Amino acid sequence: MRLTFDGWIAGVGTASGTRLVLGHWPRSPFGPVSDVMVERPDGHRVLLAPTPELAEFIDATYGFDEVRITPVDVGASWAVAAGPLTLRFDVGRRGGLGWLLRAVPAKIARHPNWVRLVDLPARLVMPGVRTHGSAGRGRREWYGVRDLHPITAASAAWEGRDLGPLTDVDPPVRFGFGSTPRHPSLARITTTVDVPDTRRP
Repeated sequence: MRLTFDGWIAGVGTASGTRLVLGHWPRSPFGPVSDVMVERPDGHRVLLAPTPELAEFIDATYGFDEVRITPVDVGASWAVAAGPLTLRFDVGRRGGLGWLLRAVPAKIARHPNWVRLVDLPARLVMPGVRTHGSAGRGRREWYGVRDLHPITAASAAWEGRDLGPLTDVDPPVRFGFGSTPRHPSLARITTTVDVPDTRRP
C-alpha cells in the first residue's frame, strides 16, 4: 500500500537546544492535517499530532519517546499552535537550490525513481539529509522535494517558556533515516510511504 502526503516540512533550531520539525499536509490519507516532531536537548523525542490515527501512523514510521494527542493549528504567516508548543517563523526568498528544485516538473520530482536518483547529490549538498530510506515496521519512504526557502526568523515557546532565538538544526534531529537541512528551512515536499500489507500470508 502506497500513501502520499503532499505539503510542507519546516525544520527549526532554537538556542535552547530544542529542535522542531513541522509537517503541514493540505493533502494526505488522513485529510488536511499538521503535526510537529520535537527533539529536546537531552534527545527526548515528542510527537504532537491531532488524532490517534495519525499519531499511530507517524509513531510507527519514525518512533518517539512520547506521543501527545492535541490540536495542531497552522495559521497565516506560519503561526503554529500545538498543545504545549507555540511557534512562528518567517520565510525568506528561495535561493539557487530552491529555483533548481522548482525547475523539475512536479510529476517527476515526486516519483520514487527520481527521488532515489537525487539521494546522493542531496547528501553531498546538505549533510545529514536523505531523500529515501527504510522506516519502521518494514516501511520505505521517499521525499520528493519541490521547493526550498530559508527560514529567516522564528520564535517558539514550550509550556510558556521561551525556547530562545533561531539557530541551526544542530545536532541533527533523529526522526527516521535522515535529518532536515542544518540551516532552518521550509521545503515544499511530497512524501511517499510504502506500507507492507500485513494481511498477506
